Formats: sequence, C-alpha cells, structure tokens
Amino acid sequence: MEFHIRPVKPSDAAGINELRRMTGVLENIRSIPSERIKRNEDGIANMPENMHSFVAISEDNSGNEIILGIAGLYVSAGHRQRHSAGIGMAVHTNFQGMGIGTKLMQTLLDIADNWLMLVRVELTVYVDNEKAIALYKKFGFSVEGTMKKASIRNGTYMDELMMARVK
Repeated sequence: MEFHIRPVKPSDAAGINELRRMTGVLENIRSIPSERIKRNEDGIANMPENMHSFVAISEDNSGNEIILGIAGLYVSAGHRQRHSAGIGMAVHTNFQGMGIGTKLMQTLLDIADNWLMLVRVELTVYVDNEKAIALYKKFGFSVEGTMKKASIRNGTYMDELMMARVK
C-alpha cells in the first residue's frame, strides 16, 4: 500500500475523529466513543507551537484522502523539561502491520533528534497492547514502570506501561 506522511491540517479533523473512535483503535488510546469532531477541529486549530502532529494518508479509488494513522510529539514546555517530549499515535485497524506505525515513529524521532535535539521521548501504552510495545522497543524505548489502574477501558481499570527512549 502506498501512503505518505504529512503534517496535520484542519481538514483532517473528521478523518482523525473517525480513526480515534474506530474499533481496534479506541480500545488502545485515551478516547471515548462519543468524541466529537469539534474536539479534533479545536485541537488542530489551537495546536500549541510545541506540538508536532502528523498523519499517514493514502487515497481511495475516488482520489479522496484516507487517514491511516496519526502521531504527535508534544515537547515539554517547562524550563527544566524542555529536553523531553511525550508521544502518542494510532493506526487504522485495517492497516496495522503494514509499516505505517514505523514510518510515523521515524517521523517523530527525526523531529525529536535532528530538529529539536531532545534527550528524552516518553509514552504510555496499555500493558496488553503487544503490537505497540514491540514497535516502541524496536525504536529503543524501554519500560520504566507500570502505572496501576491508570485508565479505564470498557468498564475495567487498566494498567499502563511507562516507556521512554533516553539518548
């Protein structure tokens, strides 16, 4: 499948909303089924300068863009933490395992390493999201700890791993 990575733009809000509420994605990110498009529109319109967001896109048979994945790098704003950032990402359920997560992660780490000179990049991931954990480990992230009952998923408190890559 052909796809490319580009920065998020305002017209992506509906596609991002659809991706974030999709079965197979929703369960692994901190979103809820009732998330509204306006939340995504506002998030894009009010994106702070220390947020770097990208989408992986492809075209359908009609030439319309399909959002296959989204990823963001949020650089800490505090004076004593400007060397670090958090990341988040999601990949369309039907296109997982096709290199989209890898390409999104490469894009984020290129910004982190070669443009922002960050030392620490961190994330959290549900303890049972084996595909994501494997991807993060492939890029040098290691588990720093487990956050007990950190989030709610389908009526159950879920543990999350705190992972980081430190250069």
